[in-house]
Amino acid sequence: MADPKSQNNVILACQPPKTLEDFDPPKKPGRNVYAIACATLASMTSVLLGYDIGVMSGAIIYIKKDLKISDLRVEVLVGILNLYCLIGSCAAGRTSDWIGRRYTIVVAQVIFFVGAILMGFATNYAFLMVGRFVAGIGVGFALMIAPVYTTEVSPASTRGFLTSFPEVFINAGILLGYVSNYGFSKLPTHLGWRLMLGAGAIPSFILGIVVLGMPESPRWLVMQGRLREAKKVLDKTSDSQEEADIRLADIKGAAGIPENCTADIVPVIKQSHGEDVWKELFLHPTPAVRHALIAAVGIHFFQQITGIDSVVLYSPRIFEKAGIKSTNDKLLAAMAVGFSKTIFILVATFLLDRIGRRPLLLSSVAGMIFSFAMLGTGMTIIEHSDTKLTWAVALCIAMVLAFVAFFSIGMGPIAWVYSSEIFPLRLRAQGASIGVAVNRVTSGVISMTFLSLSHGITFGGAFFLYASIATVSWFFFYFMLPETQGRTLEDMEGLFGNFGWKFAEFKKIKKQQQNHDLNEEVKGTGNGNDRGQIQLGTNGHT
Repeated sequence: MADPKSQNNVILACQPPKTLEDFDPPKKPGRNVYAIACATLASMTSVLLGYDIGVMSGAIIYIKKDLKISDLRVEVLVGILNLYCLIGSCAAGRTSDWIGRRYTIVVAQVIFFVGAILMGFATNYAFLMVGRFVAGIGVGFALMIAPVYTTEVSPASTRGFLTSFPEVFINAGILLGYVSNYGFSKLPTHLGWRLMLGAGAIPSFILGIVVLGMPESPRWLVMQGRLREAKKVLDKTSDSQEEADIRLADIKGAAGIPENCTADIVPVIKQSHGEDVWKELFLHPTPAVRHALIAAVGIHFFQQITGIDSVVLYSPRIFEKAGIKSTNDKLLAAMAVGFSKTIFILVATFLLDRIGRRPLLLSSVAGMIFSFAMLGTGMTIIEHSDTKLTWAVALCIAMVLAFVAFFSIGMGPIAWVYSSEIFPLRLRAQGASIGVAVNRVTSGVISMTFLSLSHGITFGGAFFLYASIATVSWFFFYFMLPETQGRTLEDMEGLFGNFGWKFAEFKKIKKQQQNHDLNEEVKGTGNGNDRGQIQLGTNGHT
């Protein structure tokens, strides 16, 4: 009989010698270039909203001069597009379940293209409002579908990074709008603002053609029973073949298709395109769905109620109140706001999947509170001073830039990332559309009331009010939003359903600490008794 030790030696001798690299931890997969390309194309539709916000902040200066409208009409014209978005975002959920995510993006581009042309050729205030109505519907479609599509094609390892792209392109659009304002400001008043608004048709036309080259969402394909096509997309957008198989199995399970089904096309029960979904969301929600709905509505509500659109849309007016009188200087300062937002949103994209949603969000809101408090202080000092205080003007400009930076590094992208990933597959499109609807309605209310609010309680008072609201939002986020970093979409439902999850966590930690203290006390008592026995025995022996 052979010696087992000699056999082991022979086996080891046949194996190649190991190097130091063999003991290194497994390397993380690189970023999926195909998934990044798909997310980029889909997210570029968000440029529409960003461009409209940025361009309107400057165009309204010339529209007011040319059409001779009051501040009340200015507020309505600026903010009404956000309310019109409500129509588009509500319709987009059902439309995307009917014709697919990709063609819904095309519909958004076509609608906005028509709206931009109408605004560019507007001859009076009423005509301009019609163009705002059409463009608003297109923006609503784009805002709802971009994060949904991006979420559904993204692997879990980079979902936060990729799903933040819509906010990146909103900021890029804002910057483009500011640049457009500055570029066309040298033209005659009646021509400049029309070109500013009409130029928005160019990106929508290009995007409407380019997105046709994108694949359809794999989750939508599975919902239609087109498993072979879904598998092809997942193979290209996953980090590994194993992950692609797991994602496909999870999606099939969520869609009610047996996991062992391998047919290319399978019959599925045609859903009612929304009726049952709305009932499940509002009338008979499970605890998990109710929690997710409150979280999505809350994060979108607080994203806008804290005043970001007031700062971005009315930045020239804010800088004017701070002491900058030249129109050219006001537009340049507004461009600085656009650059600050764009730079820090790019920073946020690389932090979302490394740091997590909660730490970024909470630190972002804390920074917003500080910035608004300092901005309110600076504006109050300027409003009560008879002379120009250069340091106060500098403080106000710095705090505006700081506010948009803090917003962009957390609150801005996370609202879209979080709300698009927490709903189950069957509710995702409509759930996301509810978040967009709340977002746009709140934005409309804020942007249509800022000038009136600042006249009533002063600019400084308005910013102190926003700081107070941001403080409330910080506590809401802390107690209501669990961390979703690294979770698969099909695993999200398990995170929600316990509204007191944070209090339960505190109780768990406290109980663990009590048990630890008790064990230490028992251990200490036991050691003390042992020492006493040894000492007594020793003394007796002596």
